[in-house]
Amino acid sequence: MTTQLSDPVPATAGGRPPRRRRDRRPPWEEPPTPLGVFGKGVVLTLLVAAVLVPLWAVLVTSLASRETIDAAGGMVLVPREVDPSAYVTIFNGGQITRAVWVSTVVTVVGTTVSLVLTVLAAYGLSRPGSVGHRGLLFFFLLTFLVFPGLVPSYLVVTGLGLKDSLWSLILPSAISVFNLVVVRAFFMGVPGELLDSARIDGAGELRILTRIVLPLSKAVVAVVGLFYAVGYWNAYFNSVLYLDDNDKFPIQRVLQSYILAGQSPSVSGAAVSLPGVTAYPPTLAVKMAVVVVTVVPAVLVYPFVQRHFTKGVITGAVKG
Repeated sequence: MTTQLSDPVPATAGGRPPRRRRDRRPPWEEPPTPLGVFGKGVVLTLLVAAVLVPLWAVLVTSLASRETIDAAGGMVLVPREVDPSAYVTIFNGGQITRAVWVSTVVTVVGTTVSLVLTVLAAYGLSRPGSVGHRGLLFFFLLTFLVFPGLVPSYLVVTGLGLKDSLWSLILPSAISVFNLVVVRAFFMGVPGELLDSARIDGAGELRILTRIVLPLSKAVVAVVGLFYAVGYWNAYFNSVLYLDDNDKFPIQRVLQSYILAGQSPSVSGAAVSLPGVTAYPPTLAVKMAVVVVTVVPAVLVYPFVQRHFTKGVITGAVKG
């Protein structure tokens, strides 16, 4: 039995073998240099500061007293004392309290309605043999390219009798086609054999959806639910179009009128009685307190859903 030897390495002029060159790697696989690590740290620090400093200024200003705001000439960065009179004022009844309640109701009801409609539509469109599968899918995807405009939407809402109703804040945006496509793509990843075995055992489509598909799709449902909830909580344009009653304004509409339109909160002139404090909270502190109230719910909910983002959205998008 003979063994074939490889060709010998050619020697150099001095009789020594040539030096072996290092394998050339792409630039993105090279180990980072100290200068590169330092530069990345500086850039990330600046980005974090650009996000946190304004939020910090809003929070500190909402808790600042009139003397501190006057001394700073506006927004406060360095806290001197804590004065919660602005928060006591906005939650002591009045328009802001009603607006927070309206936004909460719209967010809870709207998110529930949107999730139910999106899950049902996505499950039907994820089954290739469903009735009108291609036509309905084309109809939904067509909305990515064609939008009717404000006037037709306004005419439809008013024609259905939803004008000046809270349903006008929910039904026009009940289904997001993007969320529908993501949930549909995730449902298509559920093994068909598992669904077929459930049908053989006598399970109907609704039972399959609630007992098999949804428990396997908790990640995407949680992420899409967060998208809907944040969308309903932050939406204000529909209230500008369809609401005339001030008592039905959501918190974002109130915030828009206070901050952008330059109106002064009607509650800022009310005296606030706290232990050892009886004062009129400054208007700027009340405005910043409203901003904090609008931001806090999303900040509190996001950490509980953040762990599902990679599995829920990226996986569904890749499978679609």
